[in-house]
Amino acid sequence: MAKISEKITQLRWFYGSSVTTTFTGKSIMKTDTTTLPIIVKETIDPTDKEKQIFDRLLEVLVHFNLDTQLRVAGGWVRDKLLGKDCYDIDIALDNMLGKEFCEKVNEYLVSTGEESQGIGVIQSNPDQSKHLETARMRLFDVWIDFVNLRSEDYTENSRIPTMQFGSPEQDAYRRDLTINSLFYNINTCSVEDFTKRGLNDLKSGKIVTPLPPKETFLDDPLRVLRAIRFSARFEFEMDEELKVAASDNDVKSAIGGKISRERIGHEIDLMVSGNQPDKAITYISELGLFWVVFTLPENCKPSISQEDDRICVEYMNLGMRQFLEVGCSFTNEQRRIYLYASLFLPLRKIVYIDNKKKTFPIVNFIFKNSLKLKVSDADDVMRLHNGVEKLLCLIPFVLSGEDMNKTDLEIDLIEVPVKLKPRILLGLVLREMKDLWRVALMLSSIVGGEVEKRKEVFMEVEREILKLGLEKVWEVKPLVNGKDIMKHLELEKGGPVVSEWQRKLLQWQLAYPSGSLEECVDWMKREMEKKRART
Repeated sequence: MAKISEKITQLRWFYGSSVTTTFTGKSIMKTDTTTLPIIVKETIDPTDKEKQIFDRLLEVLVHFNLDTQLRVAGGWVRDKLLGKDCYDIDIALDNMLGKEFCEKVNEYLVSTGEESQGIGVIQSNPDQSKHLETARMRLFDVWIDFVNLRSEDYTENSRIPTMQFGSPEQDAYRRDLTINSLFYNINTCSVEDFTKRGLNDLKSGKIVTPLPPKETFLDDPLRVLRAIRFSARFEFEMDEELKVAASDNDVKSAIGGKISRERIGHEIDLMVSGNQPDKAITYISELGLFWVVFTLPENCKPSISQEDDRICVEYMNLGMRQFLEVGCSFTNEQRRIYLYASLFLPLRKIVYIDNKKKTFPIVNFIFKNSLKLKVSDADDVMRLHNGVEKLLCLIPFVLSGEDMNKTDLEIDLIEVPVKLKPRILLGLVLREMKDLWRVALMLSSIVGGEVEKRKEVFMEVEREILKLGLEKVWEVKPLVNGKDIMKHLELEKGGPVVSEWQRKLLQWQLAYPSGSLEECVDWMKREMEKKRART
């Protein structure tokens, strides 16, 4: 192994003498009155785990006497130079396919007495602008993607490129953005900037394409959304020519027709889960892409105006501000669902009719068809929107202490003292929301009321819910099951009658959380006697 290490050092020295474009400058800071300074590191210092991975790959080169240059491409290089962690390692190969190199890695592992690793291959799909075959394997418990350097030429009558091995410079120019066109050469431990713009644009906070933007976007229209995402994420400024190209009708058509809805949904999900989701969605709207991304069916009722996207964006901005101001400790998933629910809150009462003549909220279509996200995402957002409607009915009464019988909720309450009704009604709504109840409450607080009082409304209703002990109300188990209801009430059969009693008993338990089984059964029997006496 010592000889291998010595050869790796020699390999790096040899390649280091032939590299023409490397980054050797000093750290540069950009000071702006509105944003934090951009600090670009002088060199990349891989973690111990990354060094293990890179050394293992170099051992493969030495073992098989390969003249392959290994370059980490794209986001890993960008993030490392910005001093950020990155766990996505994509390695570009200059003279072989990713699958071929992975097989060499496995050969080497077996020769050293180690277990070979499984190799996954993601095939190219030019029709969907996925031009390169990618091989994937695990090294030291980290997934690594391997792909060859690309050089794409277009046939005379097609926008679909034909792939062939390219130089690092050709590959860099075919990347989506200059800040993503940088390489880290593993052989030489150096950063390479073949477009001669990547480092400068990183330092100055610019989102620019290596080639003319319209050409780049028509090559892969998803790059429009990636440009927006990185601009929002890093608070970098989009190039003016890029913005014009992103708004071009040909590019819009390509976004809608050339890339899969799954890829679009994945990009949007990264934006919503990111640090500046409101800014990203605002950019989408300003570039005229909102309804290109969030496509709608033809039969919406009521119909949607093209300008309604601005209302959706404004609600997301309101939601983000409320979230930051209140400082609620949502999980990452709760925050994500909350932001989607905020964005589509203005659309909550709009429906469409599917192919089976069934009516659904339009949000269902957006998640399942426009974005191809999880069915559970659509269900959660629709559940939240339904919860918002109910909470909007209840909040004024919670804050005022008035008799909740006057609410618009169509709930037939059992007879209890007025002071117990809030616990029943809030409890029923929170049981539907489960652990999303705070999310629903925050959504409700941004819909109605004065702007300066929204935080106060959220916190006051939250305090009332906690005071009533309802924060985990969905975990309350029924004291009496259906079989025992039939026994105690001497019912011959179940069905709707038992279901109705289960509903009433749940209300009783919500009104009297300390009530015993015996008290519950006694109440049920008395109520049954009253009912029989009336009939």
